[in-house]
Amino acid sequence: MTTQVFHDSPYDRKPQLAWYASRFAIYGMLILWAVICLFPIYWTLTTSFKMAPDVMKGSLIPWWDFTPKWLGWKSMGLSPDTIGSYSTVRVEFFGRFTNSLIISISSSLLAVVLGSLAAYGLSRFSYRFGYMRNSDISFFFLSQLILPPVVLALPVLVMYKSLALLDTRIGLILLYTLSVLPIVIWIMRDQFAGIPVELEEAALVDGLSIWGAFLTIVMPIALPGMVAALILSLVLTWNEYFFAALLTSTHANTLPVMVASQTGSQGISWWSMAALSFAAILPLILIGIVLERYIIKGMAAGAVK
Repeated sequence: MTTQVFHDSPYDRKPQLAWYASRFAIYGMLILWAVICLFPIYWTLTTSFKMAPDVMKGSLIPWWDFTPKWLGWKSMGLSPDTIGSYSTVRVEFFGRFTNSLIISISSSLLAVVLGSLAAYGLSRFSYRFGYMRNSDISFFFLSQLILPPVVLALPVLVMYKSLALLDTRIGLILLYTLSVLPIVIWIMRDQFAGIPVELEEAALVDGLSIWGAFLTIVMPIALPGMVAALILSLVLTWNEYFFAALLTSTHANTLPVMVASQTGSQGISWWSMAALSFAAILPLILIGIVLERYIIKGMAAGAVK
């Protein structure tokens, strides 16, 4: 009895080598892109622990290029040796953090609610307003993003002064809602357009009203897109600086205004600005991690119908 031994020929190994090479190239590019995206966060965090000479030298690796210090966090009253004592800067930071939290969440939720209703109407019904049809109305909403904010500065300032909305949270909430509403409408219009109309027609046949079909059938399917639109609105409103600096002075100042205040006549306090910036972006990072699956579903919702 003889046993035959089969050896892999070079031709059999070529597909395997090609597969491993493609995997290596793809994962290598993904790792490189992740490093590029995460580097600003890493730089911000490490800069908050640097002294002035370390910042100027561009040191990057803690305990290798420089010895970490709590200088940036100490200036905010958040270092281990100052957290237990009273700090006016810490009180101001938490006050502005609260303002940013209330203003961004309120305006984003309001924009998602109003934008979802408008987008649902544009995707399901035919409108006629003069010469404008659905596509014209959608473009009208998008055209609101064409004007730069500085063009609206003087009219908004005069209007807010006459309405006593200067330096108020409600003033920024209304303005931020209008600023992100066009983006939410366009995102949600595509989400609703990807949902088959037959599902709502079946719900109407079963006795549900239009509102009932929207709340029980359409909204659960479009929820990932709504969450994605909410996160985008949160990022835009949380980081908005121009109108926050223009329309507020004492009571409704937000975190971006406080971060920009670290630039003075004696130069930029990089360690303080870095500590403030990292504290400001940390909530958005946590929200993105927690709601990651909704973001992915929202991005892919319209890909397959």
